Amino acid sequence: MEQKKFDFNSFIGMILLGGILMWWMSNRTPEVTPETTTQTEQTSEASTVQNNLTETPILNDSLQQIALKNKLGAFAYGASTSKEGNTTIENKLVKLTIDNKGGQITEALIKDFKTYDSLPLYLIKDKNASFNINFGTTDNRILNTQDLLFSPTLTKNGDTQVLSLKLKVSEDKFLEYRYEMKEGDYRIGFAVRSQGLSNVINSSQAINLDWNLKGFRHEKSLKTENMYSYYYYKTDDEVEYLQMNDDEAVSDVDWVAYKQHFFSSILSSKTPFNNANLKSVDFAGEEKDSVFTKTYGIKAPLALTNGELNYDMQWFYGPTDYNLLSTYEGTNLDEITDLGWGIFGFLNRTIFYPVFNLLKGFIGNFGLIIILMTIVVRIIMSPVLYKSYLSSAKMKVIRPELTALNEKYPGKENAMKRQQETMAIQRKAGVSMMSGCIPALLQMPVFFALFRFFPTNIDFRQKSFLWANDLSSYDTVFQLPFKIPFYGDHVSLFPILASVAIFFYMRMNQSQQANMQAPTQEGMPDMGKMMKYMIYFSPIMMLFFFNNYASGLSLYYFISNLLTIAIMLVIKNYVIDEDKIHAKIEENKKRPEKKKSKFRERLDTAMKQAQEQQAAQQRTKGKK
Repeated sequence: MEQKKFDFNSFIGMILLGGILMWWMSNRTPEVTPETTTQTEQTSEASTVQNNLTETPILNDSLQQIALKNKLGAFAYGASTSKEGNTTIENKLVKLTIDNKGGQITEALIKDFKTYDSLPLYLIKDKNASFNINFGTTDNRILNTQDLLFSPTLTKNGDTQVLSLKLKVSEDKFLEYRYEMKEGDYRIGFAVRSQGLSNVINSSQAINLDWNLKGFRHEKSLKTENMYSYYYYKTDDEVEYLQMNDDEAVSDVDWVAYKQHFFSSILSSKTPFNNANLKSVDFAGEEKDSVFTKTYGIKAPLALTNGELNYDMQWFYGPTDYNLLSTYEGTNLDEITDLGWGIFGFLNRTIFYPVFNLLKGFIGNFGLIIILMTIVVRIIMSPVLYKSYLSSAKMKVIRPELTALNEKYPGKENAMKRQQETMAIQRKAGVSMMSGCIPALLQMPVFFALFRFFPTNIDFRQKSFLWANDLSSYDTVFQLPFKIPFYGDHVSLFPILASVAIFFYMRMNQSQQANMQAPTQEGMPDMGKMMKYMIYFSPIMMLFFFNNYASGLSLYYFISNLLTIAIMLVIKNYVIDEDKIHAKIEENKKRPEKKKSKFRERLDTAMKQAQEQQAAQQRTKGKK
């Protein structure tokens, strides 16, 4: 058997292959998968972000504090500890939203009322108002509270809510706005006071309160609403108002009222404002779709007491209701209801409002209340109407005698004698020309008083009657596709009815006025012709003027003229007896004349002298 030999070359090859394998395995680096790499990078990024989150606020806070300190000085503390936001205080009548920035009212909602288009009624909203106190600091800064953040604290004590907003220098040094609202009241207490700021507020610089408001439109007729929107203020115990587009510097101002027809925004102060600058601008003009009516403003300096601010004020956001405002005794706020001056306001306050309140107590339909008030007024005025008709009947009886006088004393040269004899006949008959004028004069105050009463009485607002859906505004039975100058773009029915009624009343009254007039003398204007023109002119004027006015007022004049016509017919046909009047006049003529008064004697003497002078002039002309 052949013995195998050792293969040295194969052995050497095996050793080399083993060495190469061991070298490759010892120098091999483990392969890293993509998932492992992503996880490592994410961990690193997260660590970096965490470090940034930790370090950035510290850096930002430091920069912010420096910026606030440079801008606000001592008030930087309050700005850094306060936050933006709103606080709401409300009762059953009004809801106020107050912004931490500026501590001012940004919304004032009157809960029980709606706008003419049935939207919530806001006096303040969408930045139409601003309230600011501007002051300087001892480190030469000028600050405005409307730009600064206040810290709010709301507390409740029974039915009273108290909102304190503080503009802080420190926890015990601050400027505070304090709102206090009670249940069932449109008035909101408002105090402005400072504590520990005598060394912060610069007393050598003016501290100015600035309150501005653009009045929202709330009513259907912008023209009428703008007409009754006024700036009222009280100074030296007198209530005054600004004319349209006017500004005025006034001292000792107790309150200012931004009146918008039926609603008002009022700021009053126990410490009067001195040297206050008031302004009123007509914002709406003739713009039919305007959102605003007028722009109001007051800028008043505030005084420091022992280096501190201390003002007790009061806001009022609510209806311009005479019955409500008259309960605020000692304020004279009821005068902003615009009931008229002098005797007109006196009649409204002492007669028409008491009668209205009495009827309102048991009648819910305000159209019926107007009709009943009209009946009451006509009954009260009926004796005056009777006196007027009685004088007319007397003049009718003696008219033939007056006509005979014109024939007996013709020509201009006998004018004085003719007038003297006419007055003698009238005096014997017990007739006075003034008796025809006095009834008309007595009715004028009633006319103008009610002209103010119906359009300004908020109880008629949005109260419907028949086809009128708002007795405080015009009624519409037809909308015109165009606008007629002085008339409008709609047709109102109540003014048409009132114009028809006044036409027939003047037709009936024409014969009465003809009786009251003496026969037309030579050279004198014919009053009869003038009255004929008035019969047509007055109803047309009524139609145009009242088409855009309160339908409640047109309803009153319609019913009033109907009742007047009825009363005149009754007096004429059933009360006055011309035969008895004639017999009475004849009896008066037989009686000796009463002793003339001194005024009558002077008048007769003057007429006699004038007559003699006229005769002398005629003789002089005859000689020439």
